[in-house]
Amino acid sequence: MKPVRIGTRSSALAMWQAQWVQNVLSEIGIATEIVPINSSGDNNLVQPLYEMGVVGVFTKELDQALLQKEVDICVHSMKDVPTQLPDGIVEGFVPKRGPASDVFVFREKNWESLPQRTIATSSLRRKAQWLFAHKNDTVVPLRGNIQTRLDKIQINNWDGAVFAQAGLERLATNPANYCPIDWMIPAPAQGAILVAARENDPKLLEKIKPLSHQSSHDCVQIERAFLRALQGGCSAPIGAHASLQNQRISFHGCVTESDGSQHIEIRESFDLQTSDIGKRAAEILRKAGGEQVLCKLNSHE
Repeated sequence: MKPVRIGTRSSALAMWQAQWVQNVLSEIGIATEIVPINSSGDNNLVQPLYEMGVVGVFTKELDQALLQKEVDICVHSMKDVPTQLPDGIVEGFVPKRGPASDVFVFREKNWESLPQRTIATSSLRRKAQWLFAHKNDTVVPLRGNIQTRLDKIQINNWDGAVFAQAGLERLATNPANYCPIDWMIPAPAQGAILVAARENDPKLLEKIKPLSHQSSHDCVQIERAFLRALQGGCSAPIGAHASLQNQRISFHGCVTESDGSQHIEIRESFDLQTSDIGKRAAEILRKAGGEQVLCKLNSHE
């Protein structure tokens, strides 16, 4: 049998994730080779992601390679994947999720006592939630791989930057100063990996589907359904986190005005057997005032 070709972005984190999947597949006797592919999101490291205006900036080149049979599966950070997969591409499996939280990497330990701070992120969700919590702060864009972003904090004399905890842990990056942001609601599917495959490759799908971690899979699908129901793209200032607790789904979701001026947040608990949890949570958010914020966001586009 020919090795299964794994398509991935070429960043250090993406390569780590592809190698991790490679090891998982080797454990069930599947030989693989990794094929790095540059994405448009990696080629443009100047513009903030939310200004690029393209759905799937980190995935579309990988999708094309998969559909053109240049690779057999693709490994994605699931938060970057549009909620509607392209025709011909399906979910292969979702491994056990890593930590979903965001963390703040800071320069000086007294950052909280500063009257005004400059913090960096290119995520509109992080920017919006940060400005809601810290109205006097300034948020500047920050692009690049994890190490580049860590270096830029020092070079630019910023007070800190927001990162996904999972990315820092996967690369064993241990910044000198960082703390969890326990009030920030993560991006839908943050910390999760998606292995995508071609729909017309049933033999491979049959082999890899059992590798899915069921509760991780179910929770990220709820979060992505919530995002889809709110008609938000990957860069929208929408947060969602679902977790399985005592056979119930605990759901935390939000939408925030881009400048942090308005923030609508919900916490709900659903029976595990409830259908369309993500869609139901989206309706609750809309009725709680989210509709007004979503209309404002759409009018800005």
